[in-house]
Amino acid sequence: AQTVLPDLIILDIRLPDIDGYEVARRVRTDRRTNEIPIIFLTEKRERIDRLQGFEVGADDYITKPFDVQELRLRVRNSLKRVSQGSLTNPVSGLPEGPLVEERLSEAIHKSGWGLLHICINHLDSFREAYGFVASDDVLRAISLMIHNTMKETGSAEDFIGHLSPTDFVVVVIPANLAPFQDRIRSRLEQSLDYFYPIKDREQASKRSDRLSIQIAEIPSVYGRFSSVDQLKRDLLTKS
Repeated sequence: AQTVLPDLIILDIRLPDIDGYEVARRVRTDRRTNEIPIIFLTEKRERIDRLQGFEVGADDYITKPFDVQELRLRVRNSLKRVSQGSLTNPVSGLPEGPLVEERLSEAIHKSGWGLLHICINHLDSFREAYGFVASDDVLRAISLMIHNTMKETGSAEDFIGHLSPTDFVVVVIPANLAPFQDRIRSRLEQSLDYFYPIKDREQASKRSDRLSIQIAEIPSVYGRFSSVDQLKRDLLTKS
């Protein structure tokens, strides 16, 4: 990227003489390259490894061995985000990037807001078994359930967005926090098994890598965080 700037970087975490995280850090700290989307290519499936990638500025990740069509779709989605200013997630249509940063900044500098972090666990394992189309359907369905629950229990000023492709942040007034959390937890937990084909549901319910949901809350964020980055780190480590 020193002479001709690429449109996108596909970066393997395991490189011969330097790890991919460090390369991503250098890309993000260079003013010439800090807006280029990065997709991590990795054999690692642990959530902490994915979070580390997102923390250093990755836009997406794909695990090896990968489906070429899935990689092509993820490249297309990342380039689409750039062309749209990274304002919405191309799968769910929910805000991400600058819109989320702006809303979280408002929440930490103005009293009267609580947060929920909703994480989809093991979507990568589901994708490996059933394909990227099925995993995108899961993401869309969960996004819709979160959106509908907010319409039922929230107010016009409440907000839903993405911290990462599988992490949602919900900004609500404190009075709506408990009813929203109770309702969305119940809906999601009742729905997860139905994302699997009928023939696989009984076996899937016994697997350690079955789809699951984690929800963490911060009842009040005003005055607790010095920056949006600190808030995001706190949310991501709570789940």
